[in-house]
Amino acid sequence: MTIPIWFEMTSMIVLTIILIADLLLIKLRPHIPSTKESTLWVVFYVALAMLFAVLLGVVGGWSNAGDFVTGWALEYSLSIDNLFVFVLIMTQFAVPRRLQQQVLMVGIIIALVLRGLFILVGVAVIENFSPIFYIFGAFLIYTAIKQAMPEGEHDEEVQREAFIVRVLRRRIDISDGYDGSKMRTLVDGKRMWTPMIIVFITIGITDLMFAIDSIPAIFEITTNGFLVFTANIFALMGLRQLYFLLGDLLDRLRYLHYGIAVILGFIGIKLILHALHVNELPFINGGKHVEWVPDISNMVSLGVILASMTVATLASLIAASREKRAARISALED
Repeated sequence: MTIPIWFEMTSMIVLTIILIADLLLIKLRPHIPSTKESTLWVVFYVALAMLFAVLLGVVGGWSNAGDFVTGWALEYSLSIDNLFVFVLIMTQFAVPRRLQQQVLMVGIIIALVLRGLFILVGVAVIENFSPIFYIFGAFLIYTAIKQAMPEGEHDEEVQREAFIVRVLRRRIDISDGYDGSKMRTLVDGKRMWTPMIIVFITIGITDLMFAIDSIPAIFEITTNGFLVFTANIFALMGLRQLYFLLGDLLDRLRYLHYGIAVILGFIGIKLILHALHVNELPFINGGKHVEWVPDISNMVSLGVILASMTVATLASLIAASREKRAARISALED
């Protein structure tokens, strides 16, 4: 069933209004959100995504709604890995905690614009070059292997950000300190950029780097550009509140990267199987479609995504609890 154009346009307008309202709310009332506030916002955005899925099902068919939910769950799961790097960025640039909401929001908007362009290019390539699924699949399997062995991975992100800082400081005048949330300030009578401009750019570019993994993955779920983009919007809109909700818990999610590795590896294999289904390469099966390979449904994909994240999170929390208990016993014995 085709999604009506009016529904797509209305959805984009409403989502844009929500993003602008969210940004204005943060601008007018910069603060450190409490756990209760962060929880309510996360629940709100999850409920909003589910409401969108129901409306999409009624208007555009339940198959499209199922693809959206699976794609959203995939993007949300993979986006959690962004949070670890966001913490590093905030720490490296010493961003005041009360300004971190605005930093994340602006960075996410920049990321959405860049992801939108990425998605447009991806859809165009897929429509004209189906063997790209082989490349996407191989890349995701390679990324899954890297995720399973992440030592030094986030250090590479820090090095990339340090390089960005050096380049920007050579090109433009940047003050040493912040002036609230302003990007421009006056220092000794001279107009200068504040470090906030670097933080915004770094957050946006870093998220785009992560999109190189997640966008090819969601193309296995659906190649509908509208569904891909809205899944990304809903995933990223809830990411800011999740950053504050998880807080120090991020350090305890030691096995999260294994869950993400399983998801990426599974989707990578699924992409290659799909590529075999639509095969046009002459040196594979004589250029004909390979009909005997298994066809994995999106509902199975959704189950793998949820199960992987649940197991990784529970294993992390159990291990952290055991270590804490062992440390307490050790302290009592001493």
